[in-house]
Amino acid sequence: MPNEVEGTRWPVSAWGAGGNRHDEPVKILSIQSSVAYGHVGNSAAVFPLQRLGHEVWPVLTVHFSNHTGYGAWRGPLLAPADVAEVIAGIGDRGVLGSADAVLSGYQGDPAMGAVILDAVDTVKAANPDAVYCCDPVMGDAGRGMFVRPGIPEYLRDVVVPRADIITPNHFELDFLAGRTTKSLTGLLEAVDMVRETGPRQVLVTSVLHDDVPQGSLEVVAVSDEGAWAVTTPLLPISPNGGGDVTAALYLAHLWTTGSPATALERTIASVFTVLEATLAAGTREIQLIAAQDAIADPPPRFAARRLR
Repeated sequence: MPNEVEGTRWPVSAWGAGGNRHDEPVKILSIQSSVAYGHVGNSAAVFPLQRLGHEVWPVLTVHFSNHTGYGAWRGPLLAPADVAEVIAGIGDRGVLGSADAVLSGYQGDPAMGAVILDAVDTVKAANPDAVYCCDPVMGDAGRGMFVRPGIPEYLRDVVVPRADIITPNHFELDFLAGRTTKSLTGLLEAVDMVRETGPRQVLVTSVLHDDVPQGSLEVVAVSDEGAWAVTTPLLPISPNGGGDVTAALYLAHLWTTGSPATALERTIASVFTVLEATLAAGTREIQLIAAQDAIADPPPRFAARRLR
């Protein structure tokens, strides 16, 4: 790890007294979708977090046979009131105050978003040091928005300002900032605009700007302490669930190391190895099980460079 990364600290106001790292495993209330076959939502986030030794309380918002990328699926979309009941039941056990973080991904409608934000409020009321990590799933470059009308605006105006950590892709960041960015400088300005609305930690995935080498892409992490980027080869693969794994791993590594740069390096090393295994297997489901050793012990593959 570069020397300039040493000593990076989480802001005490956002992450609690003590500042830079947490030696205990993180306890995460993860409110996301679930599939029986494959890996998206909680079915992508829970195992990697557990493989790192963390405690996860998965709350399901849907339980489908498979992810919707197949074009056909079966299973229930859970009512927001039912999801709220599950969270309330966890509260009945008296443990919500011990949660260190709330993690959320795809939010199908504002009613579900309201349930998630209520859970965040409950956890933070009991534990002011807890953080909320939101993956603001809306769309992607080349595909445009793929969520219901009104969801992007709801995420931008209501959810993202309440989050401590967000993990948008480049397309989603541009929407949140209300601008199109084609340079690294423009991207960092867009991140700063979004950070001014609330979230202090931002991880931007699938970054493509004018200075990214051909055949590569970048992932950028920004905090109060600075900004860093990792450049990786651009693999000819775009499976479902990669963003869910990325958000979960970044939250965990940020919590345990206190360093955005180190969390960035470890997260991308693991995710890239998973994607390599997926490409080699020739499947559309990410190979979390086959590549689990790279999750538990991220290989030193990509060095984060400081941008500012």
